[in-house]
Amino acid sequence: MKIQLIRNATVKLQYGGRTLLFDPYLGEQGSGPSYAGKENSPVVPLPMSAEAVVEGIDGVLLSHAHSDHFDAAAQKLLPGTLPVICQTEDQQSLGNKDFYNLFPVTDAIEWQGIHITRIAGQHGSGDVLGDMGVSSGYLLEAPGEPSLYWAGDTILTEHIEGFIKEEQPQVILTHSCGAVWGDGVLILMDEQQTIDVCKLAPDSTIVAIHMEAVDHATVTREQLRETATEAGVTKEQLRIPKDGELLEM
Repeated sequence: MKIQLIRNATVKLQYGGRTLLFDPYLGEQGSGPSYAGKENSPVVPLPMSAEAVVEGIDGVLLSHAHSDHFDAAAQKLLPGTLPVICQTEDQQSLGNKDFYNLFPVTDAIEWQGIHITRIAGQHGSGDVLGDMGVSSGYLLEAPGEPSLYWAGDTILTEHIEGFIKEEQPQVILTHSCGAVWGDGVLILMDEQQTIDVCKLAPDSTIVAIHMEAVDHATVTREQLRETATEAGVTKEQLRIPKDGELLEM
């Protein structure tokens, strides 16, 4: 398995003989909306051209269709024939955008030799959930590959804690920038929740992504590393890649 962080939640994954692109957010720096009234997002450029990002991919896996996970630039660049694996709630809107090779996941599907199980996320709490809508994570499994849980846009819930405790995925991708919405309501894992994931799965490799790319983030890579070190979480267990960095598992 090879994991390349592109930017934000956009990851290029080589897994089970296939290459999947997670949550393509491919616009130029400042080309999208502001989420906190500070500056237009994304707040950093891509580490490579958008064309290089999509080169060689076999399909897209979407946690949800928010504008920092499937933006106008990605929708323009990607062909409508490309396989898109998505939560069922996004099937109609994606079809309206002329993506018609869709693989909606209610519970689980088999796709090109990869078993993909949907894991419910919770994109915030309270009234904010009305704005955020549904977001999903996924567990990927394939012969000869480590199990991979991509949490997606979620806070750490009892449901996710129970899933991690029971399944102990070998690799876990967390969205760890501590993004907030409305009156400072947490909508993504922050540094403490990311450390909690590390402690729930002490033998797993945690890869923290969705950092330093949108203007409603509250946690930097440096802050997360400092908190992890203070909590006794090693650099070997918690990986915090830079944009463009390739990790081999």
